[in-house]
Amino acid sequence: MTTNYIGQPISRVDGRAKVTGQAKYAGEYNVPNLAYGVVVSSAIAKGRTKKIDAEKALSLTGVLQVFTHENAPPTAKSDKSYWDEVAVPGSPFRPFKDDKVLFSGQPIALVAAETFELARYAASLVQVEYEPEAHATDLDQQRDKAYKPRPREGVEPPPPPRGNPDKAFANSAVQIDAEYSVPAEHHNPMEPFATTVVWEADGRLTVYDKTQGTPNSHQYVCNVFGLSPDDVHLLSPYVGGGFGSGLRPKYQLFLAVMAARGLKRSVRVTLTRQQMFTIGHRPRTLQRVALGAAKDGTLEALIHEALAETSQFEEYSEPVVQWSGELYRCDNVRLDHSVANLDINSPVDMRAPGATWGLYALESAMDELAYKLNMDPLELRLKNYAEKDFSKNKPFSSKELKECFRQGAERFGWSKRTPEPRSMRDEGKLVGWGLATGIWETTQLQAGAKAVLTAEGKLTVGSATADIGTGTYTVMTQIAAETLGLPIENVTFTLGDSTLPKAPVEGGSFTAASVGSAVKQVCDKIREKLVTVAKAMPKSPLANAKSEEIAFADGRMMLTSGPSRYVSIQEVMRHGGLSSIAETADSNPDSEKQSKYSIHPHSAIFAEVKVDEDLGTIDVSRVVSAIAGGRIVNPKTARSQIMGGIVWGIGMALEEESVMDQKFGRYMNHNLAEYHVPVNADVNDIEVIFVEEHDSIVNPLGIKGLGEIGIVGTGAAIGNAIFHATGVRVRDLPITLDKVFADAAAARPVKLAPAA
Repeated sequence: MTTNYIGQPISRVDGRAKVTGQAKYAGEYNVPNLAYGVVVSSAIAKGRTKKIDAEKALSLTGVLQVFTHENAPPTAKSDKSYWDEVAVPGSPFRPFKDDKVLFSGQPIALVAAETFELARYAASLVQVEYEPEAHATDLDQQRDKAYKPRPREGVEPPPPPRGNPDKAFANSAVQIDAEYSVPAEHHNPMEPFATTVVWEADGRLTVYDKTQGTPNSHQYVCNVFGLSPDDVHLLSPYVGGGFGSGLRPKYQLFLAVMAARGLKRSVRVTLTRQQMFTIGHRPRTLQRVALGAAKDGTLEALIHEALAETSQFEEYSEPVVQWSGELYRCDNVRLDHSVANLDINSPVDMRAPGATWGLYALESAMDELAYKLNMDPLELRLKNYAEKDFSKNKPFSSKELKECFRQGAERFGWSKRTPEPRSMRDEGKLVGWGLATGIWETTQLQAGAKAVLTAEGKLTVGSATADIGTGTYTVMTQIAAETLGLPIENVTFTLGDSTLPKAPVEGGSFTAASVGSAVKQVCDKIREKLVTVAKAMPKSPLANAKSEEIAFADGRMMLTSGPSRYVSIQEVMRHGGLSSIAETADSNPDSEKQSKYSIHPHSAIFAEVKVDEDLGTIDVSRVVSAIAGGRIVNPKTARSQIMGGIVWGIGMALEEESVMDQKFGRYMNHNLAEYHVPVNADVNDIEVIFVEEHDSIVNPLGIKGLGEIGIVGTGAAIGNAIFHATGVRVRDLPITLDKVFADAAAARPVKLAPAA
């Protein structure tokens, strides 16, 4: 008998704090004698600042200082001090390093004042004289300057070619060779980036920062400013969305700490929504996918090439093409990824980096191939189903993708689909059905946790991880409560504190697996101590029992063979004279075991769209996503994760695009009025199916992670549904009504013609 919390739809333990306003975010802490910093951003994309005139700003009463590269307090001079856990090859951006401007919107000054309003007004008075240089911000015009980026830690480069893909493609009976263009996107979490630095009396700093990696930001501050780890206490208990934007320290953290040290007082710096478009983005990417197949649909050649943008000072890359070699069975494969330097800030990881764009291109091309073969798109995928990872030549640790296809198709009603484009209608609207496959990686990283059990049976567990809305607080509480058999209300999980045991940044869908394993391990250590003490109690019913014969439930320790024979945890603590039991643990992956397998979650996404033939408007009326993601710790928070990914997939397919004005090298729709994201009216029926999947290889809990798998493939499924509805194939995201009409106009000059 056990207290069963893992697998239960427990409501968020931090939910009440968030909806009542008790949860405080980085820019909300009330601090005495707080000064406010406002960033002055560059107006050019490349060049240098000849002169920064702050005289008018400094003349205002209450303006404390205008920091620039000319008067900023000294910081580390080595690039290595600015590196972080998610760094990429090259030289990381160093604010106020010199007079050079590397991208539009670069911070070039910080105005510090007694009030935010004054600082903002004073910032508008700072006059900057530039010496601009010609900039390059158009990826299409830099194709001839593309090159292979240096390897990035944690991201494997594309595998070497197998077979002879070019020859096999040329000899294939059926061919698809197409280019897919996807735009830059920006994360746009609701909470802007902010840092509040509290200047303590002894010169130490307490830093409240918006980050997805408290240890990462803590180490960055210590390294850059030459501070002892004990002199900086960094906290980030709540994060209002991140999606990858908070994996690397952002420049407001640097500026706030710099200003606090310069003024010797507390400082807060908050970025504006417009400045949120200067901290990194999902890179614009151009892709070529060439598929060659036999007449029966057997893949004979697969070529996937990607060109993405990066900055002039870093070589950012992400795994765009790798998935194509793992998802389908094919003997002749070539995968290639190149980058081109532009005068922009470095791209950064964004939900399912690489896979979001790569699978859009691959799964769109598979759909095109299915139509050219006159074959059901689902049948084509099953025809080329990979029973092992051919890129790595390894078996999968588990793979229930076929069951995803089966359950998803059955729930969606795929068998009722008529294959011809423009053949389905509903109340005068064209109806289209499309599908796509999803895959992501499963990773377990080293993580630490500590736990303290009190004599009253209260448990506190902590790890310096983050919760960006994914439910980390809740699932860790569930794991701890079940491991020690405690009522869930008696368990508290703490995070976002640099004094807690170190954990990796929250990203890559690896937090539940990594930190969850550490939480279980530290609770198991407490469990072992309790068993030892309980067996030594006079007349203990557990005296002769083996550890595996003792269950923990409802605050008790009992025999699995006879639950009526038990002792309470509080009794055990009293007998042992223990006011508390404290333990720490570091959990490490079983690398030797895991290295023998290819480990992934998978998904099958089915989408229905309805297209107004006269107006060209597109409505995503239904989405069914079937997920094979290992053990599901909390179906409620897990479903929320997948739904969030699907909603983002809708935006990716139909709305999201960061529009660059190449003349100025600046994103022009840098606000939530013009950067379109899905709203309630854009989102209809979403159904999530969790396919049962057991995996003993991934980690002790069998968790694969769900943060990314919800978005990958969704955009392609919607695009494929639009083709089925209209007969128009749009390979340039987002799929807006003007593109549908423009492509349709070539064959139908007036409007989309009625179905035959």
